[in-house]
Amino acid sequence: MKKTRSLLAFPYIVWMIGFTVIPLLMVFYYGLTDRSGAFTLENLIAMGSREHMKALLLSLGLSLLSTAICLLLAYPIALILRKKGIGSGSFMVFIFILPMWMNFLLRTLAWQTLLEKNGVINGILSLLRLPGISIINTSGAIVLGMVYNFLPFMVLPIYNVMEKIDDNTINAAYDLGASNFQTLRYVWIPLSKPGIVSGITMVFVPALTTFVISDILGGGKIMLIGNVIDQAFTKGSNWNLGAGLSLVLMVFILLSMAWLQKYDKDVEGGGLL
Repeated sequence: MKKTRSLLAFPYIVWMIGFTVIPLLMVFYYGLTDRSGAFTLENLIAMGSREHMKALLLSLGLSLLSTAICLLLAYPIALILRKKGIGSGSFMVFIFILPMWMNFLLRTLAWQTLLEKNGVINGILSLLRLPGISIINTSGAIVLGMVYNFLPFMVLPIYNVMEKIDDNTINAAYDLGASNFQTLRYVWIPLSKPGIVSGITMVFVPALTTFVISDILGGGKIMLIGNVIDQAFTKGSNWNLGAGLSLVLMVFILLSMAWLQKYDKDVEGGGLL
């Protein structure tokens, strides 16, 4: 049996080595060396420059804002789905996650078509003789793109946790005289915190590292740290700098994930209930 399991795990091990371990080692190698191959920390220190730090802080701000908006939108949606008794395989949940089946790039390009100066939304506003909006190529458009693309990653973890909450627990709160707000605050939210933590992780990490959304909806005018790293690899052909900045960004991601994981363990242990 053990030999069979080892054989079945072999393709997975090969996949992990070829597409995870080796690329990660290459990032470390390029990030800690210069063009001649000599060891250096300059690529890491480069994150402290004014331009790179500005891009990093802007990325952190927009990703935190997008995560907060996703949470505020996702929690009521998940609560409504849960209260209606909708199963995970239902038609409504299927419709909700259907946009995720479309290519990420196409979804973002669709928003560009909607938001641009002569786009669909401004065309409709013009027909209604209303003033047009000028949101394209702004931070607001980037946040909108992030929220649209990453919202399902916040809804599904919260909904999956809520679906497992026993109805008797909720009914007991009402029987004891709790109002809807009190039930939400002292029952729903504490019991659904594992889903909230998972959703925050699944939204914050891709939002922090994104560069496609800012390229398309920001028009290349707003530089996030993802755009800086992308340009270092593609336009500047400076793999060392790009890898070094990626390593620093990886540290931010690992720290945030470690903190959220600790928070999640506290929740599971009952320390936050």
